Amino acid sequence: MIDISESVMQFLLAFIVAAPLLGAAAALLPAPPGLKGKSPEQAVLRHGVTVTGVILLAALVLTLGFDHDDPSRMQATTDISWIRALDVRIHLGVDGISLPLLVLTALLTFLCALYSYFKPPAGPSPKAFVALLLLLEAGTLATFAVLDLVLFFLAFETVLVPMYFLIARWGGEGRRAAAGKFILYTLLGSVVMLLGLLLIGIKAGTFDMVALATDNGRGLTTSVQVTAVLAIGLGLAVKTPMWPLHSWLPDAHTAAPTVGSVLLAGVLLKMGTYGFVRIALPIAPDGMHTLAPYLAAFAAAGIVYGSLACLALTRPGAKGDLKRLIAYSSVGHMGFVLLGIATLTPTGVNGALFANIAHGLITGLLFFLVGALKDRYGTADLDTLAGATGAALYGRAPRLGALLAFAAVASLGLPGLAGFWGEMLALFAAFDPAEGLNRTAYLVFMALGGLGTLLTAAYLLIVVRRVCMGGPRPAGEPELADVQPYELAAWTPLVALTVLAGLWPAVLLGLTDPAVQQLLAGGTQ
Repeated sequence: MIDISESVMQFLLAFIVAAPLLGAAAALLPAPPGLKGKSPEQAVLRHGVTVTGVILLAALVLTLGFDHDDPSRMQATTDISWIRALDVRIHLGVDGISLPLLVLTALLTFLCALYSYFKPPAGPSPKAFVALLLLLEAGTLATFAVLDLVLFFLAFETVLVPMYFLIARWGGEGRRAAAGKFILYTLLGSVVMLLGLLLIGIKAGTFDMVALATDNGRGLTTSVQVTAVLAIGLGLAVKTPMWPLHSWLPDAHTAAPTVGSVLLAGVLLKMGTYGFVRIALPIAPDGMHTLAPYLAAFAAAGIVYGSLACLALTRPGAKGDLKRLIAYSSVGHMGFVLLGIATLTPTGVNGALFANIAHGLITGLLFFLVGALKDRYGTADLDTLAGATGAALYGRAPRLGALLAFAAVASLGLPGLAGFWGEMLALFAAFDPAEGLNRTAYLVFMALGGLGTLLTAAYLLIVVRRVCMGGPRPAGEPELADVQPYELAAWTPLVALTVLAGLWPAVLLGLTDPAVQQLLAGGTQ
């Protein structure tokens, strides 16, 4: 780690939040004559790579300057009055909980911009595409950096518009209906969430998340806390997505362009679970304690449901779309995150935060790989890819096949890879939940989660067998392109980090654990 002054850290965090907005505005302007390159389209795509690359670099410098000996303390804080009448403040800061999500967002957005430079999605002007990509990054980064309830809501909502247009304008078949379903579900959930946030702010007399967390619900009655958690939790559960509020997700993923699916799964779903940890747990602990068993029940149901839906899609003749299958798998994986949070224990919350990052890395890689398969075959239909003249990747594109197999075994939670630790910690926490919770019920939830891990292994291994294995290339059929250099550049960091987090979980747990311990004990400071 390096010694960076607090003022420089403040600037870095403010820059990370503001730069994507400035970059989005600049993307819509004509390219300067000396920077046009071969075409204006190439110039704006290069602009996207440059801006996201600079933001990633700033996030890495922020990480190096972060005081890892005190990750429970809010660092790089900025606190400026914005709307005095409502006591709304521009309050930014990062701790061990938000920093990994901030870096993950910056990394995935950069990789998506890099991938799009070499493989632009089919659709309208690249200018609008790059501007929307940067606006999406701005909203996501702000969600993880702001410490005011009103700002959190504004940042949380900012991502809806760019994601809607990315799906509706650059998506595949059924894109308009999928985009409409996405915006409808998330907006309705957000309206209810706003009511809960306003209830907390009005009753407590402040919207400051740090002050509210430090107060730890002492200024709110139990009935107010339960009502607030119910309202806020509903909005967060839609974004997570929690079963049975998940039905927008498979359609959105199936229709979205590759980079849209990567960002939707990799970072947007994390905004919901982050809200539970940052807002519901410390600010309304009594409300969370009352509703935690119900959250755990929905989480366990989602784990089993997501796995069974994926198994159904792998059946021969089911016409299962691989993108749709991975979307349903996300319902199951995010169920583990919610189960960990619902235990209300440091072990469970740490497992949830770890599973968040692992899911972002692994599922982001899976959507990149399936997008590459779709580009080569013109379809992600599993029956087509597994047919007599199907993919047979081990023999026809061995590097692509090896990467798909790697991502699959990482997703099923193989020990030694990132997917293992979050699920294991969530199940371990369900075995011994927080005091006052019904242990018998949580043992049932743990058993259902364990069943989900077996079902996950089953459907992912079936996918690998059907897509990667098969006969040689039929005579006369053209060669299948293996992994290209630009694909390798975009995917290698995700592979490396999946291995690193799996072999050295202390990289993440060392950051999150002190912050979680203090958060559950009564605040962030």
